[in-house]
Amino acid sequence: MGKTQTLGNWGEKKALEFLKKLGYRALRQGYRTRFGEIDLIVESGGFVVFVEVKMRKNRDFGEAREFVSAAKQRRIRVTAQLWLNADGTELQPRFDVIEVYAPDGVKTLEPEIVHIENAF
Repeated sequence: MGKTQTLGNWGEKKALEFLKKLGYRALRQGYRTRFGEIDLIVESGGFVVFVEVKMRKNRDFGEAREFVSAAKQRRIRVTAQLWLNADGTELQPRFDVIEVYAPDGVKTLEPEIVHIENAF
């Protein structure tokens, strides 16, 4: 596993831990299709939430959310629709972004986590 993939997996784990502390229930991690990937699928308060996790060491090159391009949003929406079609849930879909800032990478003891609900 490459350094970027290891860091990404670590960031997704931290994001999921954060959401669980807020009462979210995990439905799926790393849902992949030929159209795209969704990092986390969770449930909370009548919503099925499709979460894009963005990991950065710092904000030197902008906020992590800025790297969720319009094309990336389209791929996430298409992939979410495939999951919804297969799952048959009645929950309202929502798209969130979680930024994980870890200055020391996976050695960061307490990363800063920013949760943006209804991000797109």
